[in-house]
Amino acid sequence: MTNAEKVPPSPSEGRAAHPDHLGHVIFITASAAMGGFLFGYDSSVINGAVEAIRDRYDIGSATLAQVIAIALIGCAIGAATAGRIADRIGRIRCMQIAAVLFSVSAVGSALPFALWDLAMWRIIGGFAIGMASVIGPAYIAEVAPAAYRGRLGSFQQAAIVIGIAISQLVNYGILQLADGDQRGKIGGLEAWQWMLGVMVVPALLYGLLSFAIPESPRFLISVGRTDRAKEVLAEVEGQGVDLDHRVAEIEQAMRREHKSTFRDLLVPGSRFSLLPIVWVGVGLSVFQQLVGINVAFYYSATLWQSVGIDPSSSFFYSFTTSIINIIGTVIAMVLVDRVGRRPLALVGSAGMAVALAFEAWAFSADLVDGKLPNTQGVVALVAAHVFVLFFALSWGVVVWVFLGEMFPNRIRAAALGVAASAQWLANWAITASFPSLSDWNLSGTYVIYAVFAVLSIPFVLLFVKETKGKALEEMG
Repeated sequence: MTNAEKVPPSPSEGRAAHPDHLGHVIFITASAAMGGFLFGYDSSVINGAVEAIRDRYDIGSATLAQVIAIALIGCAIGAATAGRIADRIGRIRCMQIAAVLFSVSAVGSALPFALWDLAMWRIIGGFAIGMASVIGPAYIAEVAPAAYRGRLGSFQQAAIVIGIAISQLVNYGILQLADGDQRGKIGGLEAWQWMLGVMVVPALLYGLLSFAIPESPRFLISVGRTDRAKEVLAEVEGQGVDLDHRVAEIEQAMRREHKSTFRDLLVPGSRFSLLPIVWVGVGLSVFQQLVGINVAFYYSATLWQSVGIDPSSSFFYSFTTSIINIIGTVIAMVLVDRVGRRPLALVGSAGMAVALAFEAWAFSADLVDGKLPNTQGVVALVAAHVFVLFFALSWGVVVWVFLGEMFPNRIRAAALGVAASAQWLANWAITASFPSLSDWNLSGTYVIYAVFAVLSIPFVLLFVKETKGKALEEMG
């Protein structure tokens, strides 16, 4: 043994050094990020079933929209309650509950008795999405060594966009087995039922993986299981770390924490007026949704079929769009710490505005034999992919980075909760309104989204401050 090996590093050096078991840490992080994969998968898999559900239950656009959007109610409830559940029973148990809910939702959605219980299974799946959206990032942040926390934390976002892509690929494969018919029979069930039911496979895998990873050291310390917490810290940070010091650090941090409440978000002396910084966070969350991004993930197959593209091709385009989403997300992850958050947001807003304007122009054309003219059809397809690319390389990632950094420590938790709630509500508004708006005027609908993309530019310029390179303690 060398002299260097005999001298234990200081706690800070241990956290900065290459962990002894980095491969094991990556496995733990990837397992937790399976919740993000299911978040993306469950959010977008409904894209392949929209038209089949409309046809099977003979419902109009307004009712259809509610069935699609109702999962977001479950998302909001799950996100609002997951933190408290995790603090009471642990992060791992919370993951296991989410895995069970994902599984139950998948089976129930595949075998509905009627429209009402399909909606109920959607809400249950939404609750699981909400839980996964909170628990995954929290757990990863608590187990990741400090030197690798940023990169390991990005696993969650990467898992979400991969989940979206895989759901579209699976939908496309199932449609091919059903000879291009969303209601075609495969083994006694219609194709759309298989699309919704296949999610049980990754849901069960998520549940199994949750038994193979350790509980968060932070939770273990909070319930008095200090010895087990030390074992986990040794697993993820290496044997050379001063474990007693690390436990003391965590305990001190927990004692210093201020449990922020909604009252902390109000202007002093006011009952209802939120602090300006909270309004900025709400604005970022709302603009992220009002550009219509989730139309691309919930309704793209329906959209392309409405302008004359055959179901098989429409499903393929949904898949290629999700691949573009992955590419854009990777670009954002590479650039966000190099060029800054504001420049990416502004470039993304400009790119989205132009792409949405071209989509609006393309959809304004009269259909010929139920199809867009060739020129407009090509423009619509290219613009849709460009729109998703610019969203993914900017607002898709940047908003979450901003929300994690922009609030002062004393209000961060409560402000994040308000901003996230605003995001779910805006998501619901766009998702629930699109079918009826598209029936009214598809081109006009995209004009509305383009206007919001344009308005996001002065919003960022006037109200959003750069957070790149600033310590969280500097946020005022």
